[in-house]
Amino acid sequence: MNMKKTLLAVLCCLLLWGAVQAQVSDKNAFSAKVLFLDYGNPNSVDGLDVTNGLELAYIRNLNRWLNVAVPLKVGVINVADDINNRTFAGLDALLQLQYAKADSSRLVPYLLGGAGMVYEEVLGTTPQFPVGAGLNIRVGGRSYINLQGEYRISQEENRNNIQLGAGYLHRFGKLDADGDGIVDSMDKCPNQAGGQATEGCPDADLDGIADHEDQCPLQAGKKRFNGCPDTDGDEVADSMDDCPTLAGLKSLNGCPDADGDGIADKDDECPDVKGAASARGCPDADGDGVADSQDKCPDEPGSPEFGGCPFADSDGDGVADEQDDCPDEAGPASTQGCPDADGDGVADKNDKCPELAGSFEGCPDTDGDGLHDGVDACPQQAGVAENKGCPELKKEERELLNLAMRAVQFETGKATLKPESNQVLDQIVQIMERYPGYKLRISGHTDNVGEEQSNQLLSEERAKACYQYLIAKGVEPGRVSHQGFGESRPIATNQSSAGRSLNRRVEFDLYIE
Repeated sequence: MNMKKTLLAVLCCLLLWGAVQAQVSDKNAFSAKVLFLDYGNPNSVDGLDVTNGLELAYIRNLNRWLNVAVPLKVGVINVADDINNRTFAGLDALLQLQYAKADSSRLVPYLLGGAGMVYEEVLGTTPQFPVGAGLNIRVGGRSYINLQGEYRISQEENRNNIQLGAGYLHRFGKLDADGDGIVDSMDKCPNQAGGQATEGCPDADLDGIADHEDQCPLQAGKKRFNGCPDTDGDEVADSMDDCPTLAGLKSLNGCPDADGDGIADKDDECPDVKGAASARGCPDADGDGVADSQDKCPDEPGSPEFGGCPFADSDGDGVADEQDDCPDEAGPASTQGCPDADGDGVADKNDKCPELAGSFEGCPDTDGDGLHDGVDACPQQAGVAENKGCPELKKEERELLNLAMRAVQFETGKATLKPESNQVLDQIVQIMERYPGYKLRISGHTDNVGEEQSNQLLSEERAKACYQYLIAKGVEPGRVSHQGFGESRPIATNQSSAGRSLNRRVEFDLYIE
């Protein structure tokens, strides 16, 4: 009973303090709702009825997204060790994270979380930690229907519970639709949050000029420039200044001209030396009409069509066209003016590996087997020249491929692999892993029993079944192909059962492209 009196005293203090605050602030609210309490389902206890309670709460708005709530709850509950109504009372401290502005939205959903103390008849006082969500539905002015659900975690056994509530919430104070602290009657932008300096209108750059009057709303500026900044102080607003961080001349759109040649430094390729506009502000030492900075032969008069040189150099690589094997593609002199992308001294047009530096016709020999990567079918695995640079299959591996022709078995008349086929197929997977440069050709065959068209389809499906098994085991699809030949390629007579058995086969052929 002492706990009840304490909770009631706390509530009275909250109500009195909230009433006083409500007279001077628009950030306070009170709510009252009916609670539905379930201690059975959260604790997996059968036979416990849902009971009821009442809640009174004081809510304080901290900002447009966050509230603090202090709810007081009283009611009755049914718990695991007492199925009869048991009196309880509780006081919580909660944070509410709301999705929308309460003043301007009809629906205001929120999440909640916090902690509280619950007094329960017999058990006494225990802590609980509520989490949940709620929804305020505006029904007029500052009046709302409040719906809320909580899951409450208790430190006591069998005291976790669910609380659902429905009731009424009222907010106090003058109407401020945008929540900026300026009441609508004094707010020039009542639906957009702003500051006192702009009479309630937004001012994104905080320069004291409302965004709707600010020509540069995202940059703090000056009134004489309609809200735009003049960072370098040259009396040219940044929005019109081609050089906003460097003080310059109005005649050059705010850009400096260090050498005084009438060409803004940003466009002057020689900003510290006077030059001609035709040479982009640079001097022309040899007087050939080509600025020194662009002249490939700055000390030798030439022709603009040759880049300032006396000879033609179409690709501008410094090699005269008459000596350039690739006059339209820039390249070093070491390769007679032809491109050499990998820098190995072999022109790309003659380089069998133009993107990999190497000493063997421009190619490296990665695996060191004597065949360079340009002709090596297995550049990452040492092999022999007779096998295109790939390692040769071992005798037992070839025997396994021949054995597979007889060992891979299917259900009669179907393309379903028998379980005993898995072992030899798994061995083929291992061979494929050991020889990454090889590819595999799977061929399906049948005897001549039955329709020729049916046999063709069956051979294709059996070859495909082996293909799908290997792919499922991790073999790359691009390394395996499959085809069916029906009864067209017998290896024995179809006149005997032994011959027909040999003709019903799947062949596995490893090869190098």
